[in-house]
Amino acid sequence: MQFTNLANELVLHIFQSCTSIEDVLSLASTCRHFRKVFEGSQKLPVLYSAAEAQFGPLDEAIQIATHNTSQPVHLYRRVPRSFALLKQLLKIGSAAKQWEDMYPAKKWKERFEDRRLLTSDERYRLRRAVYRLWLYSEAFHNPRYPRLTRMHKQNVVERAELLHNWSSVELSEIEDIRLIIRDVLSTQICPSNGTVQRKVRKRFPESNQPLLFNIHLNYPAPVSTAFATHFHTTHQTAPSAKFCPRDATQHYKYMSTPYHEPGGEGWGDDIPHYYVVEDMQKLDPGQIVWLRENAPLKGMVESYINGKGDWFKNNGETFGQTLEWVLQERDEDVAEMRTSIMEEEMGCVC
Repeated sequence: MQFTNLANELVLHIFQSCTSIEDVLSLASTCRHFRKVFEGSQKLPVLYSAAEAQFGPLDEAIQIATHNTSQPVHLYRRVPRSFALLKQLLKIGSAAKQWEDMYPAKKWKERFEDRRLLTSDERYRLRRAVYRLWLYSEAFHNPRYPRLTRMHKQNVVERAELLHNWSSVELSEIEDIRLIIRDVLSTQICPSNGTVQRKVRKRFPESNQPLLFNIHLNYPAPVSTAFATHFHTTHQTAPSAKFCPRDATQHYKYMSTPYHEPGGEGWGDDIPHYYVVEDMQKLDPGQIVWLRENAPLKGMVESYINGKGDWFKNNGETFGQTLEWVLQERDEDVAEMRTSIMEEEMGCVC
């Protein structure tokens, strides 16, 4: 029997066995018969089944897409499926998949001989941790929680209620990916002066020209918020010449020219840089991925941050403090958890 003559029930079963949205669309494009089966009443369930296999757990991503201030964030929300919701889930899931790709290089950065691909179970746990950290950022890293109210008892309890939804093992998975995100921020998006100096010397070992750090204090760049409009738009416009994709300017970032000083890409020495990274960790994983790919220069990142408003600056992330609070309530130690994560006894790859 020819493949195109299969009964609709068998064709539908094949569609439901696809493990990615791309596979479903490719299969539906093979012939008119398959297209007709796909466009029938089971189109939405088929797409959700493939999305679950590719980006799952979708229930966790749904909590991000449906979050609103009218309902406590720790309450689990169930919503009917729709194509509009699926479009949002695919956008969130695509960002989580990028963290899957970055995780091995960062996790085993020092012990590169142990570097490997993640198993399907590890990828699932990593995506789940990304979604949960994203939900926390969406709920508590916004203008409703300025710096002066971060330690108010009511706000701390509200944050802790969300973390109480998850076991200590699941919290270790979130902390694991949070540490990876912090490393990406501190070395790629907001590198310190020392990191910039090491990368310049590595790329241009023959250059003896000293770097001019903190030159922006004497010659501040004009403030612009235009870059912020390029993020999270339904139809992204083509970036202008001023805001180029990462690959086009990554090499230029550390090259000294009459028009560019690589020392200006540094975000300060150890102590100032620490507080910069603390602030930047309020961004959700999707925003960090987008900045990594589209804002290779410091001025681009600053332009985006300026568009967030005054509440964002000097107002570090709160997940670490809340995690410590919750673990103390459980008579556990956050330092021991982080040690276990480093030794791969806990976390996404335990």
